This record gives sequence, structure tokens and C-alpha cells, in this order.
Amino acid sequence: MSFSEVMLIITFVLLLVVLYKVFKQDSLQPKDVEHVISRAWNQSGIEEKIGRIATYAADIRNDYRALDQMLRSPKQRGSIGEIALEAILSDQLPPDNYGIRKPVRNGKIPDAHIVLPNEYICIDSKFPLDNYRKMIDTNDEREQQSAKRQFLKDVEKHLAKIAQDYVSPEQGSAPFALAFLPSESVYYFLVTEPDAYSMLQQYVRKGVQVVSPLTLEHKLALIKTGILAYRLSEKAEQIRSDVRNLAEQFETLRSLWETLSTHVRNTSNKMQEVDRVYKRLSNEFERIKRDVG
Repeated sequence: MSFSEVMLIITFVLLLVVLYKVFKQDSLQPKDVEHVISRAWNQSGIEEKIGRIATYAADIRNDYRALDQMLRSPKQRGSIGEIALEAILSDQLPPDNYGIRKPVRNGKIPDAHIVLPNEYICIDSKFPLDNYRKMIDTNDEREQQSAKRQFLKDVEKHLAKIAQDYVSPEQGSAPFALAFLPSESVYYFLVTEPDAYSMLQQYVRKGVQVVSPLTLEHKLALIKTGILAYRLSEKAEQIRSDVRNLAEQFETLRSLWETLSTHVRNTSNKMQEVDRVYKRLSNEFERIKRDVG
């Protein structure tokens, strides 16, 4: 409920009190109205509540001014972007799938990077917004157009640097890098302003994609799906390898078993032959014993 709505309710309540006094007695003196209003005011505690509201409003105004001044500083704004970026990455990815302010294979140190099975994606979170603020802070149309042109030049220069520093597939990076823009409103301006959107499309072809917090989360969802699919394919390949290895071992065992079976059959045949010879010799021996005896 807004402050104006609160004051409207208070006024309505006081009016009802006054009307009640009018109907309760034939005459109504000014001092009676003053007395009723004063008593209702004191009993309701409105004065104390309004004082607290005023204090809260002052605190909010001071906090807003402090935040506004902080956002005007490129260094502070960059820190806020890095904090927001780290919060999103830590919420969406396991710790071993991203790094914050760590060197990558080409020796550069991006604000963050995403670790993929065979490559990495660099993310830059320092976006030039000084001229954007000038554009929205002025009501002069010529100054707005001048600030807009300079802002687009700043953006193009920044995206060119990201492409140069962080898009190097020959050194292990992905064929694209991300420019993280922590402001949805600025991102909306870039994708709806024809000149800005044309520039963004140009740099997408050069391997630089501008993302806001919302669009980054969507990209991370796709990246997580890709990582999971790769791990599943790795497991599937491992299973295929294990099956091939098992088949090879089984073939070796089958060969050994056939060889052993052959030896066993040969041994059995030899044993039967020996048994026949033994029986003949035994019978002959018994015959000789009978003849001698």
C-alpha cells in the first residue's frame, strides 16, 4: 500500500468520526472536531508510523544515491558484474566446470571461463556503460544522439577486444566467447536498437555473443546438456570398449578350451589304448602263471 493510499484511509476514518458526532448531538463546536481528530490521531499511532515511513524513505533514497554513484564508477560496476556472473555460474554449474579470474591456455585471464571436455568458453563481465548513462540522463536530443553514437563505438571496441583475446580455437578455446552484460535494460536496448543489433549480429559471426543474466542462464542450461551428453557418450564408449575387451578375452578362452579339449580327448584315447594293452598283458601273465604252476 502506498503512502497516498494510507493518507486517504486516514482521512476517510476521520470523516466518519466527525459525521458520527454530528448525528449524536444537535450542535458541533469547532473544538469538538479538533478534539475528535486529535484523539483519533493519537490513538491510531499514525504520527509515529508516518515518522518511520519518512525515515525508511530517506534511507532508501540515500542507498539509491550511493548505489547510483557506485554504478557510475567503471571499477565498481565491473566488480558488481563479476559478482553477478560468479553467482550465476555457481548456481548453474558444478565447481569443476568453471573458473573465476584464472588463466586459460592462451595465457589470458578472463573474468570467468567455462570448462568443457575439450575446450573452454571465456566470459568477460566489464561492459562500457558511461556513455549509456549519459544518453539516458540527458533530455537534450542532440546530446542523447551523441552519447548513443559514442556508446555504440565503446561497445564495438569492447567486443573487438574480446574477440582478439578470448576467441582462439587453435589454442584450445571454443569458437566463441561471451560478453556478460549485468543489466537487462541495457541488453534490451542493444537488441532492439537497429544499429546496435546489427553490430551484435556482426560480432556473433566473429565469435562474440552478448548475454544478459537471463540469456546466460539459458545458455548454461544448453551447455550443461552438452556436457552431460558428452559424459554419457564417454561412458557408452567405455562400455563398448569393455565389451570388446571381454569378447577378445572370451575368444582367447574359447581357443584354450578347444586346445584343452583336444588334449583331453587325445589323453582319453591314449588311456583306452594303454588299458587295452594292459589287459592283454595281464591276461598273458595269468596264462603263463597257470602253465608254470
